[in-house]
Amino acid sequence: MQRSLRLALLSASLALIGSTTQAGEIAVIVKTTNSTFWQNVNKGAEAGMKEVAGHTMTFSGPASESAIADQVNLVENAVNRRVAGIVLAPSDPDALVPAIKKAWEARIPVVLIDSQVSEAGKAYYQSFLTTDNRAAGELCAKELIAKVGTTGKVAVMSYVAGAGSEVGRVGAFTSYLKAHSKLEIVGPFYSQSQMATALNQTTDVLAAHRDLKAIFGANEPTAVGMGRALVQSGRAGKVVAIGFDGNQDLQKFVDDGTLAGIAVQGSYQMGYLGVKTVQDVLQKKPVPKFRDTGVVWVTKGNLKSAEAKAVLY
Repeated sequence: MQRSLRLALLSASLALIGSTTQAGEIAVIVKTTNSTFWQNVNKGAEAGMKEVAGHTMTFSGPASESAIADQVNLVENAVNRRVAGIVLAPSDPDALVPAIKKAWEARIPVVLIDSQVSEAGKAYYQSFLTTDNRAAGELCAKELIAKVGTTGKVAVMSYVAGAGSEVGRVGAFTSYLKAHSKLEIVGPFYSQSQMATALNQTTDVLAAHRDLKAIFGANEPTAVGMGRALVQSGRAGKVVAIGFDGNQDLQKFVDDGTLAGIAVQGSYQMGYLGVKTVQDVLQKKPVPKFRDTGVVWVTKGNLKSAEAKAVLY
């Protein structure tokens, strides 16, 4: 009797493990689909899927990066329909933890990209692929100091307060300025990753601080709105501006001198490696808990270089 029970339990266990390796859906869930940054992640994921035999892929995200409850629902829905794996860019470090815990309990592998969850969720994902946001934030701060010196006012135009990437990127940027200069920080201001909001906020900051020496736009929609505000106010080229990410709008701003430089992430790599890593987990291959997908500093001088073209989109 005991032997029969052990055999039954072993068979059930093997069946459960085997179910995770069968062909199925890999759900790629990002912060919003309304951004060329995340569309470039989608392109990378689609390229990766060509090397992932037998699976299909879905790509989804809320209408905005601040719609955190909507993203939680997308993850929970993916778990409920028993997807094979999830690639997730969490909009909030705490709110997504219960959802990825449900995935873990359902034996659905989760690979995070771009932003991390809090320590409470560390056991529930298999790998985290991202820019080293602290290093990238420090890089932007160093480049800014090199251009404006160590005194004066710097405005910080951020995106979603508390998002994992924002905490590392903007936190490291401001910490480096405080430790290595006497620059006065104005802000941060939070655009909620809305270009129009960033434009309006930057316009207000430029009007309120006529002596502003520099400004930092910490992600794609924020930097685009910042650049447009600089142009519309006649301050382009007069205020040293540094952006983050690399869509065509930002490339144009670098080329015409509105932006002194942009730190460009490997968004394509996040999508590509995200689905490939899910496949590795499903095939029981070892995967790193953390992988740096890199950042490239792009200026007018190297805008047309092979290194820059590899990450611009």
